[in-house]
Amino acid sequence: MVARLRAAGIVFAEDEALLLVDGARTPAELDALVQRRADGSPLEQVLGWAELCGLRIKVAPGVFVPRRRTELLVREAAAVTRRNAVVVDLCCGSGAIGVALMAAVGPVDLHAVDIDPAAVRCARDNLGDGGQVFEGDLFAPLPALLRGRVDVLVANAPYVPSAAIRTLPAEARLHEALVALDGGRDGLDVHRRVAAAASAWLAPNGHLLIETSDDQAPLAHEIFADARLEPSVVRSEELGATVVIGRNRGA
Repeated sequence: MVARLRAAGIVFAEDEALLLVDGARTPAELDALVQRRADGSPLEQVLGWAELCGLRIKVAPGVFVPRRRTELLVREAAAVTRRNAVVVDLCCGSGAIGVALMAAVGPVDLHAVDIDPAAVRCARDNLGDGGQVFEGDLFAPLPALLRGRVDVLVANAPYVPSAAIRTLPAEARLHEALVALDGGRDGLDVHRRVAAAASAWLAPNGHLLIETSDDQAPLAHEIFADARLEPSVVRSEELGATVVIGRNRGA
């Protein structure tokens, strides 16, 4: 089994083999899991889960796989989220951020949105009764009664520039939805749309938090400022992560 994984170019073949053994119920199922991994499917999609903030999050085939760097986004969101706050998670994917945020701060009034039907199904499975999940484009499917009442708006929106998609590892490029990866010409198209509408949805002093790359952070900072949000940037060398935060300054 390890030899098959090594032959497929899996760097940590021994570690992955142990996880696959643990996840299989029968020898036949194990063989099928190993073959899927050797064929290039992301380990998390093969196992059916990914780890974020010490939690196992269910991940379905084709759904964006949570990365460890997103722990910074969860941590910064938790710092400005009180129990029972109104929270909106845009581009929610598997719902991992909402699950991790509630584990960190306790119950919140969570509303998650994704445009990808597979991601919506996965998020509903992960969140259960812990939040409402809507299918649609950013703010469009949200209940109108949330306008001006959102305390925390979090988004792990796609931020890979379109021309750079071809340079991504095959695991992401071939097995995750393009809509979850492609951020347009400079990678910040969705960030612009979110920031432009954020102040209409955020409560006074509410916060918008978006993950981005370190190189994109200065432009994202400018985008937030132009949208009448008071911007700041947080970085983590340990996680290789960057988060841009905007506080709603109001009218």
